[in-house]
Amino acid sequence: MTDIATDLEQRFARLQENDIDVVILGAGVNGAGLFRDLTSQGVNCLIVDKADFGSGTSAAPSRLIHGGLKYLETGEFGLVAQSTLERNLLLKNAPHCVDPLPTFIPIFSWTRGIWAALRTLMGSTTAPRRRGALLVKIGLALYDFYGSRNRVMPRHRLLLKKKALKEMPHVTPAIVAGGIYYDAKISRPERLVYELVMDGLEANGNSLAANFTTLVSSADGKLTFQRSNGSTFCVSPKLVVNAAGPWIDRVNETLGAPSRLIGGTKGSHILLDHPELVRSLNGHMIYFEADDGRICLVYSYLGLALVGSTDIPCDDPDNVRCEEPEIEYFLDSVRSLLSGLRFEREQVVYSYSGIRPLPASDASSPGLISRDHSAPVMEPQAGRPFPIISLVGGKWTTFRGFAEEVADLALNRLQRVRKQSTQNLAIGGGRSFPATPSARADWIRAIAAKTGADPKRVDQLLARYGTTASAILEHASAYTDAARLSGAAHYSFLEIDWIARQEIVVHLSDIVLRRTTLAIEGVLTMEGLREIGRIAAAALGWTDERLAAEIDDVVTSLKTFHGQSLDETAGENVSGRASAR
Repeated sequence: MTDIATDLEQRFARLQENDIDVVILGAGVNGAGLFRDLTSQGVNCLIVDKADFGSGTSAAPSRLIHGGLKYLETGEFGLVAQSTLERNLLLKNAPHCVDPLPTFIPIFSWTRGIWAALRTLMGSTTAPRRRGALLVKIGLALYDFYGSRNRVMPRHRLLLKKKALKEMPHVTPAIVAGGIYYDAKISRPERLVYELVMDGLEANGNSLAANFTTLVSSADGKLTFQRSNGSTFCVSPKLVVNAAGPWIDRVNETLGAPSRLIGGTKGSHILLDHPELVRSLNGHMIYFEADDGRICLVYSYLGLALVGSTDIPCDDPDNVRCEEPEIEYFLDSVRSLLSGLRFEREQVVYSYSGIRPLPASDASSPGLISRDHSAPVMEPQAGRPFPIISLVGGKWTTFRGFAEEVADLALNRLQRVRKQSTQNLAIGGGRSFPATPSARADWIRAIAAKTGADPKRVDQLLARYGTTASAILEHASAYTDAARLSGAAHYSFLEIDWIARQEIVVHLSDIVLRRTTLAIEGVLTMEGLREIGRIAAAALGWTDERLAAEIDDVVTSLKTFHGQSLDETAGENVSGRASAR
């Protein structure tokens, strides 16, 4: 049993029914952010998820940390102000996985869209199409204004056609100009959710976290849960927070408080193995309008080109996947924009989809449903002595600010006071992260000298795990960092052993889909999966039968939900990326 697992089991062993102040149901980014905030104030919290931490909606974003440029059109200025602030804070607090992203907007006219934009601002249900240069210029100037707090990136630029095509040479010559502004991207959102949970556990030794744990019943103020090992436990909290995202209404039903709060939309994305496209992007994202008026994007992600996203009404979060018509839609969109490049179905190495937990709405267009958040409260009633706060809406970028708002609401109801702000609180591997090139070089040299690792390898792990890289390289293991995975030589047996033993892993899929980016990179091979499985089995005490079932589950999940097949005979991913790194 691992150190983390031992500590958690000891906490569960001494848990008494009345020890928990707040139960958080759902360990996506909003729930995990709230868990970290409340535990930092000394509140005893339990966070529970029916699957893995960060495995639902939080694992299916566009992987952007953005201020919401398009929300200016619908007049959501407060959301833009909060989003740009939180973006800037994340660049400082999570520098190991959040990076600046220069963004290019192709512009096809000078004045088009102004009157339509004014109608939308006044409440029209139709969004403008083909926004002209004047409208884009006004929008980017406003965006810079709202992003001025804690500014860490340059202001926007507007380029005439010749310079714009020099910047983005494969963009269709039909443009008249181009805008460049700055947002940010997150390389490993699933890991950041896990790190938020771990930060919360470290902040309060009386708090608990449980993945793959089911809410069995709610009666007379007592919640009963069943853990992944079959054991059950009960708590009687003072307050319950429903952070279940698209499952909120189902969870409220189980709590005996029926609701209709969620009206989600489906967002799908694809990853292309397209080196020429990645090179031509030169580190930029292209944020563009598809032929049907939807906003799409394409940018480099871990050596692949990420294309997204759709916005389709959907209410089945358990079976959501990127369908073939969506894939063709993406390919047609980039073909139209980047007419000088070839796009084919076989370039798609991975796809994913999730449900945005947007508020229930009768809006005629999904794109017009607010991305803002709210936290409605269901007051106690007979048989349920605790209030329920439901976290509705929101977006990845604003999780900290949303968590702070709800934490203050909870603290007020618990008659407690805030001890510290999370505004400048580094997350996970972002703690003590070297902020300058010289500090980074010093850190790398020190860890290389301490562990004997090659400085280039230390740099690679620092980029992947932040300052947690030092603990990984110092990990006492039967494996060395020199032993590498088949088809993915940038990952070592030592890393996988650390993850299996130290990162609350329950299933093999936790490792390949969330604690690492092996699957989404398109480099996972069948032999590599078996190697990971053998390492995890040794760490977690799995039988041969359990290991075989875990491998089968990963293979099935990749094929069913991500359009990815592992070639049994060739021992590689069918995308051909097995030796790409």
